[in-house]
Amino acid sequence: MNDRNTYLYNNRQYIIAGTIIVLLIIFITRLFFLQILSDDYKRWADSNAFQKRTLYPSRGVIYDRNGKMLVYNQPSYDLMVIMREIRQPFDTLDFCNTVGITKEWFDNRIATIKGSNINYGYWSYMPQEFINQLSVSEYGVLQEKLYKFPGFYMRNRPLREYGCFNAANVLGDVGEVNQKDIENDNYYVQRDYSGRSGVEKSYEKILRGEKGVEILLRDARGRIKGKYEDGKYDVAPVPGKNINLSIDMDLQAYGEKIMQNKLGSIVMIEPSTGEILCLVSSPSYDPNLFMGRQRGDNYKMLERDPQRPLLDRSIMGAYSPGSTFKPAQGLIYLQEGVITKEKAYSCERGYTFSSERRPACHPHNSPTSIVNALATSCNSFFCWGLHDMLDDRSRYGTVQDAFTKWKDYIVAMGFGYPLGVDLPGEIRGFIPNSGSYDNVYNKRWNSSSIISISIGQGEITATPLQMCNLAATIANRGEFITPHVVREIQDTQLDEQYRTKKKTGVNREYYEYAVEGMRGAVLWGTCQKMAIPNIEVCGKTGTVQNPHGRDHSACIAFAPMNNPKVAIVVFVENGGWGADVSVPVAKLMLQKYLYGEVPETDKWNEYKMMNWSTLPGSVNYIKKAETDETGNAGGEDEHEHGYESEYGQEYEEAHKDI
Repeated sequence: MNDRNTYLYNNRQYIIAGTIIVLLIIFITRLFFLQILSDDYKRWADSNAFQKRTLYPSRGVIYDRNGKMLVYNQPSYDLMVIMREIRQPFDTLDFCNTVGITKEWFDNRIATIKGSNINYGYWSYMPQEFINQLSVSEYGVLQEKLYKFPGFYMRNRPLREYGCFNAANVLGDVGEVNQKDIENDNYYVQRDYSGRSGVEKSYEKILRGEKGVEILLRDARGRIKGKYEDGKYDVAPVPGKNINLSIDMDLQAYGEKIMQNKLGSIVMIEPSTGEILCLVSSPSYDPNLFMGRQRGDNYKMLERDPQRPLLDRSIMGAYSPGSTFKPAQGLIYLQEGVITKEKAYSCERGYTFSSERRPACHPHNSPTSIVNALATSCNSFFCWGLHDMLDDRSRYGTVQDAFTKWKDYIVAMGFGYPLGVDLPGEIRGFIPNSGSYDNVYNKRWNSSSIISISIGQGEITATPLQMCNLAATIANRGEFITPHVVREIQDTQLDEQYRTKKKTGVNREYYEYAVEGMRGAVLWGTCQKMAIPNIEVCGKTGTVQNPHGRDHSACIAFAPMNNPKVAIVVFVENGGWGADVSVPVAKLMLQKYLYGEVPETDKWNEYKMMNWSTLPGSVNYIKKAETDETGNAGGEDEHEHGYESEYGQEYEEAHKDI
């Protein structure tokens, strides 16, 4: 053999050997992947030999602050099917009559089970949910004949039961998870349930517990022969933790009753702890509507309701705070040295510096200082205060610098951003910044351009929860704990933010002036209807302009003045002046909480408020509009909100249309 042939022979050996080695590597890699990394074959084998049944834990029970059980569990049953175990012939008609379904529904459901699992890997040995949430009576009827329908079996899963008809937006509901939930948390699989709103959602991981598993052994024909190794590898479910709310459910129910036929909110907070005592959003709905198989239909019904009961107005309603915002303004002026306790401004039935936009005011003594201005709700005082803060260049270099300083205080008081309540869906409200006004006015603006914010109007919006937090902060003389609805969690400490005090940056002594002014409002000012014998109540009214109809009625308050036990906000859409509806409602709520009941001397007020409707088109709504139009005012804070420019004309035109 010559050298050329030898060379070719040797190369051929290397090629063949290399090819064999490559094939061996591919083969070994594939075997490693199939046997070690991939569990496909293991799943096929397990599906034939074992059946793993999920054991669902009992969800944590929810109580109110007094130990009253609000949400608990009841037995419910899901009808499951294993497609491979359905034997022919199958008496479909008998099955449908027993279950209470049509043959068409049966066929569609079988097709859906097969089709919906294609993308997730369809396993004929895998249990599939056929019908969920069977009642105890339905379970009893079916269980007697279940032996006739091989492939079908019952799965026990606890469902929520509501022991009350109130606080639906606080308690929330439990519903089926979606694909996004499954992707975000591997705890869930299709047809699992999780909290969809309220406390059920925000404390889902605490309430849900941990699933268990039961491993059953099959024979060659797929029949269950018992537990695998006598349950040695079974895992027991871990129940969810119980929760105690800060809500007083009796107080909550009373508030919802008072707010019937009204749109709005009542929020009450314990100032020393930040615990929310009641969180009323009106209209509300019965949380039991979201139980059982009618959940979807009931949700659509509530969603179509024009009064929007699904909207939690207490944390999702963005309203101008009106004159309830004035204490915050006065505190900033005091802290920044714009005013002193003795500093007085004149009031000539309104703010006279700007003739273009002149907030009007009602008759009261003039000139007036901070305490009297809060008691009488003087618009002019707070307009002058904003003027002196924003336009005095000896104090701040630019109007932008002055406004940024103002905003920093407002944000520290809990406005402009979500407070962080432990409920989903809280909105931030809106506090403008200097940049937004620079864009609107091309950097040429001053206090007159935005004077409406001095009395809580204009661009400013806040939630009722933020307004109540302001009252709680004043009651605490300059500090607050983030409001929260959960008081205790079984074997778990509350989040730090619900135990930590926050400061506003305003000195305590200035808060004493605000307290004095709010006490004066109850003694001889705009809040006299809130006076309660032997209890020093401090309050502030608010009448909020509404371009779509009657003004909104608002008030904030706390009591007692020293060592306060409760802060409150009442906000009633289309309620008119603050003293007309919100103040009487606030008085009833304070009496209910502090006394335990409304005294006989005030039962007339209770009857009146419970039967008073502020819904557009109601008798009270129309009568109030006629009263406003004729000028026969019944409220102490008449016209505290009005403008005498084009804003006021629009307001009057709206009344004439009514």
